[in-house]
Amino acid sequence: MKILAICGSLRAASLNAMLIRALIRLAPPDIDILTYDGMATLPLFNPDLDLTPPASVVNLKQQIAAADVILIASPEYAHGITGVIKNALDWTVSSDVFVYKPVVVLNASPRATHADAALREILSVMSARILETASVKVPVIGAKLDEDGMLSHPEIAGILKTALVAARTEWQTGQS
Repeated sequence: MKILAICGSLRAASLNAMLIRALIRLAPPDIDILTYDGMATLPLFNPDLDLTPPASVVNLKQQIAAADVILIASPEYAHGITGVIKNALDWTVSSDVFVYKPVVVLNASPRATHADAALREILSVMSARILETASVKVPVIGAKLDEDGMLSHPEIAGILKTALVAARTEWQTGQS
């Protein structure tokens, strides 16, 4: 299974980026997780460019289309999703790359309910298929853990491993 992981934060010390890197290290050999690294290169969404999108947008859509599953880990800013994740999703709205695409939503803060709900609503409108058993809240906010700390923390590592197995199971079930 091929997963494209998208972080909704550009912050160098992003907990969501650390969460994705921890997932990559925990993934079994049959789950290949690639991190999308072009968030900072996406221009602001402009519908006038939709028919001839910039190369960075074409790349984003190609990577989403090529993945079996999309994983999104994004923080909550002012009770909403981040501008960078909204911008990336806006660039894909007029295409079919998210239609029936299996998506895992990771939430690094169990208190961040507004962004989680908003992201799920946007993905639902785009006809994505949210893998509910794999979409988990991971209590890393306030835990003062880095990537290695997440891996050595039994509860957090367990949640991440369980999410990966659930993603694989739900994806395989959707294939039949």
